Amino acid sequence: MKPVRRAPRPGQEEDHLATGRVSLPRPIVEHPLRQVGQRLALALFVLVLTVLIVMADREGYKDGADGHLSLLDAVYYATVTLSTTGYGDIVPASDTARLVNVLVVTPLRVLFLIILVGTTLEVLAERTREEWRQKRWRLALRDHTVVVGFGTKGRSALETLMATGLKKQQVVVVDPSSKVIEMVNAEGLTGVVGDGTRSDVLLRAEAQRARQIIVATQRDDTAVLVTLTARQLNKGVKIIAAVREEENAPLLRQSGADAVITSASAAGRLLGLSVLSPSAGTVLEDLIHQGSGLDIVERPVTKAEAGRSVRDTDDLVVSVLRGHRLIGYDDPEASPLQLTDRVITIKRSPGRTGPVNPPRGAGWNGSTTGAPAE
Repeated sequence: MKPVRRAPRPGQEEDHLATGRVSLPRPIVEHPLRQVGQRLALALFVLVLTVLIVMADREGYKDGADGHLSLLDAVYYATVTLSTTGYGDIVPASDTARLVNVLVVTPLRVLFLIILVGTTLEVLAERTREEWRQKRWRLALRDHTVVVGFGTKGRSALETLMATGLKKQQVVVVDPSSKVIEMVNAEGLTGVVGDGTRSDVLLRAEAQRARQIIVATQRDDTAVLVTLTARQLNKGVKIIAAVREEENAPLLRQSGADAVITSASAAGRLLGLSVLSPSAGTVLEDLIHQGSGLDIVERPVTKAEAGRSVRDTDDLVVSVLRGHRLIGYDDPEASPLQLTDRVITIKRSPGRTGPVNPPRGAGWNGSTTGAPAE
C-alpha cells in the first residue's frame, strides 16, 4: 500500500489560508446602480414635497433679503433645511409655518438624511446582519449533509441525494476554492471556504452535528486526512468517501469511512460490462441515476412483509441487511424476512410506467425454480 501525503492543489494555497469562512446563500438583490437611482429619486421627491409645503404657506415665512418668498426662495429654503439646520436668512414667522416645520419639515429632514446616507448605514449594518443570519443558521442546523469537495463526484452525489428529498437547507459544501463556493451560493446552498482536512473548517460546517459526510476530494491523500478529521469530530456520523486508486480504499476504511467508492475501478467495471452487454450497462447506468427510471432504494421491512419470503414482497428485493450482515436475495438465510431487517430494493422512479418486480414466486429469469438468470 502506498503511503499518502497531502499537498494543496496549485493556485489554492491562498484559499486554504483564506479562511474557513461560512458563506450563506444570499437573496437576489437589485443592481447597485438601480438602488442608487431609486434613492436619488426618493430624495428628490422629499425635496419637492418640502418645496410645495413651504409654497402653500409662503405668507408665513419671512425672507431677510426682500421680505417676499418666491419659488426660488422656497427651493433654497427646502434644500438648506433638509441638508443642514438652516442659515437663518429665511425663517418661519407665523405660528402655522412653525408648527408645519416641527411636525412635517423636521421629519422630512430626518428622512432625507437617512436616504442620503443609506448606503453607508447599509454597509455598517451588513456585518451585524450577516452574523445574525449565521447564528440563526447554526441554531437550526441539525442532522445535515456535509460535502467535502464539489467537483464532478461531489456534485453528482449531492444531486442523487436531492433527488430523494434532501433539502438545500440541509446541505453544507466545503471546498478550498472561493469561486466554487460562490457558485454553490448561487445555487442556493451554504458553503464554507477552506481546507477540509482542518478541524476548524469542518467545525464551521457543523460537521460535529452532521448526519452524513461525503468526501469527494480530488486527491486520495486529502480524502484520508478529511476522513480522519471528520471521524475525530463526530464518532457517529456516516462517512462515504471516494478514492481514485483501489489500493487506497483499505486505508480510507481504517481512517473511519463507512463506505469507500473507487471511482476509477467503478468506471472501468461499467465500461467492461457495457462491452459484454450494452443493455446491461444501460440498466446499471439507469440504476445509479436516481429519479431517471429505475431506482435502488434501502428501506425497512414493513409489518406486512415480516415473516414472508423475499420473493413475496411487492418490490424487487436484491439484498437484505440484517444487523451488520448483507445477505443476497438468493441466500436461504434471507427468508423469512424479520421486522428488524432492512431491504435493498429496485423500484420505479416517479412517473415511470411498467412493472419492475417479477411475478411472486418467480426468480429473476421468470422461472419458478428460484434460480437467478445467468
